[in-house]
Amino acid sequence: MSIFDELKEKIVGQEKVIVFPEGEDERVLKAAVKLKNEGIIQPLVLGDETQIKQTAKTHELDLTGLKIINPKNDIRRDDFAKQYFELRKGKESEEQAKKQILDPNYFANMLVYNGLAEGCVSGAAHSTADTVRPALKIIKTQAGMKRVSGQFIMEKDQQRYIFSDCAMNIDPDVDTLVEIAYQAAQTAKMVGLEPKLAFLSFSTMGSAKGEMVSKVQAATVSFKEKYPEISADGEMQFDAAFVPSVGAKKAPDSNVAGHANVFIFPELQSGNIGYKIAQRLGDFTAIGPILAGLAKPVNDLSRGCSSQDVYEAAILTAAQSLDVE
Repeated sequence: MSIFDELKEKIVGQEKVIVFPEGEDERVLKAAVKLKNEGIIQPLVLGDETQIKQTAKTHELDLTGLKIINPKNDIRRDDFAKQYFELRKGKESEEQAKKQILDPNYFANMLVYNGLAEGCVSGAAHSTADTVRPALKIIKTQAGMKRVSGQFIMEKDQQRYIFSDCAMNIDPDVDTLVEIAYQAAQTAKMVGLEPKLAFLSFSTMGSAKGEMVSKVQAATVSFKEKYPEISADGEMQFDAAFVPSVGAKKAPDSNVAGHANVFIFPELQSGNIGYKIAQRLGDFTAIGPILAGLAKPVNDLSRGCSSQDVYEAAILTAAQSLDVE
């Protein structure tokens, strides 16, 4: 059973509302209609109703039962602007707040913040910054978290792994690596994995020295102290983390070496390169980036996404919302 089949089973009957700020985009609209027809998620699309209806007509989509909201004339607009102004605590003026709320991404995040939707999927027509910035301002991070990370679920046949961070934090310090690792462990549990975390490096258990190695060593120690219930070890090279015979030779005292299923990269460059190598040379499906660490789920699409990508992101977002209730 694929990840998405498993996640569908988890969310069926939950009636999760997922908001799509880019309802005028044909890919988003096709995905929303598919979700509505399947009945596993309640899609809520934002945009100009006339334009949305025209897009639906052009692509022969039946909008019956699909809820559409135009932020520019919604009765909650002024209340949301006041609430947003208060959330920003003087960092933006009342006039700026009123303007921001007209932006579909900000309006969508206010819906999520107020419990009128369980999550948000955006990015088909917006940059990552335009998607993530409103979430950080409005929804903010989970209790105990200061940062958001970008993870990928790597799937091939029955193999399933988590790679992180591959999308957000360019050069994470020790504390950030610890948060990235914790967030990745939660995603692993969401997709049915008992997490075994490997903090990756070019060194295994002190085989090399240097500032980059020391950072990973310190993050490993800190993570183990903070989350002793989660199996984790490091620092280790990828082969020591992944191949049982190599792990037994290089890290014989580790219960993670050779058996890791969650891989924590030391910085964004290696994480981004790593998942793309697995995707292109190893024929793994890379599912993500999945944004983790927010108080409520918001996920970012690629602007080159397909309607199927939007559909799958919504399923992931609904599943994430189960863990933040």
